[in-house]
Amino acid sequence: MSIQQRDSASEIQLVTEILKQRFGDRLHTGQSMREQHAHTLTYLPVQAPDAVVFAHNAQDVQWIVEVCAEHGCPIIPYGAGSSLEGQLNAPDGGVSIDLSAMDQVLELHPEDLTVTVQPGITRKALNAQLRDTGLFFPIDPGADASIGGMASTRASGTNAVRYGTMKDNVLSLKAVMADGREISTATRARKSAAGYDLTRLMVGAEGTLGVITEVTLKLHGVPESIVGGLCNFPTVADACNAAIQTIQYGIPVARIELLDAVQVGACNSYSKLSLAERPTMFVEFHGSEASTAEQSKMFGEIIADCNGSDFEWTADEQKRQVLWQARHDAYWAARSLKPGTDALVTDACVPISRLAECVEETRADIEEHGLLAPIVGHVGDGNFHTSVLIDPDNAQELQAAKDFAERLSLRAIGMDGTCTGEHGVGQGKQAYLNDELGDTVDFMRMIKTALDPANIMNPGKIFI
Repeated sequence: MSIQQRDSASEIQLVTEILKQRFGDRLHTGQSMREQHAHTLTYLPVQAPDAVVFAHNAQDVQWIVEVCAEHGCPIIPYGAGSSLEGQLNAPDGGVSIDLSAMDQVLELHPEDLTVTVQPGITRKALNAQLRDTGLFFPIDPGADASIGGMASTRASGTNAVRYGTMKDNVLSLKAVMADGREISTATRARKSAAGYDLTRLMVGAEGTLGVITEVTLKLHGVPESIVGGLCNFPTVADACNAAIQTIQYGIPVARIELLDAVQVGACNSYSKLSLAERPTMFVEFHGSEASTAEQSKMFGEIIADCNGSDFEWTADEQKRQVLWQARHDAYWAARSLKPGTDALVTDACVPISRLAECVEETRADIEEHGLLAPIVGHVGDGNFHTSVLIDPDNAQELQAAKDFAERLSLRAIGMDGTCTGEHGVGQGKQAYLNDELGDTVDFMRMIKTALDPANIMNPGKIFI
């Protein structure tokens, strides 16, 4: 089918009718379903698609894309709905392809430490299926996101300091491109010098180049010993300096997470904890029993040098799970500090040597402008998040939050960092891409135009 210029609402209506004939009750046009598939966990307004269709396999995706391409109809891929920068919104209307039913493990090669999955499987479901193999997939963004969505946004999370991000753990993928063809970007080989690295191009493209239909991932052995703990500090700067020294000394920490005093208070209330309401570090070490004990000892010496105290660590899985569940619930805990509000969630990432400076300047900014904005961070790789709590109907509060987010992004960029360490650009960070990358953005646009000339793949994202 040829790609035609996007026309009018009548074309989208025609696409909906064609899809209805093929997919029947898997095609939905009700308002609640459409809004659910555009929902965002931030302040960004919902921009619903015209229709939602549930795909069951790659052939369904190809058929949908071919129809949409012929009529110039926008396509918005949907996984689990946990993205944070408006990636699911449909500013031009169109069709949301829900991939959640494509949730199968297709091939498992434990001898190669690889697994091939459909994009709709979530990380928790994948690890549940891997439980008896002695292997696991380590990328943990907190939310139970889909693997396809995690690849699309180049997600990372709490384990990234040891295991890397999605770009480090995706070996290859399949995707349906804008003309309806399904391509494979690579093989299962651990390395290749064959042609352009289209795998890395698709990982982080946020659905703007194609719809991911299959992902091959690296797996890792479940550690013999997992030890977790926490400690607190008099200041956020002290905590950041402890994280910096931990990385610089080469301690192979698996997770090292910072919560400021405001966030700790929120977690105490929401997750029924009784932590000291001071800047607090959650840590976890993976390895043999001897190595985790040694790592914990070395970390204890570092935190003592950085004015830390109350370092407690345990190998008890249940106790560790309580702490990490509280960390994963930090967003909802923050929201509970000011009921009835929305959160402008934003992240930034800087070189580890600039982390303490960037976080301290951000805290000063929050206090100076009278904002309520807890800070949490994957500080082992220089990444941290803030959730600015606002009344979305209060124009003054909303503008103050946007101004803060802009200052944070530009502050990080000025420190040779990035405006987004893991949330992606979507709609929320478009304004800062040129500040960060300059003329490089022009070449990104050229790639987008070459692969998607009619701009049907998740339009209105990444580029202004």
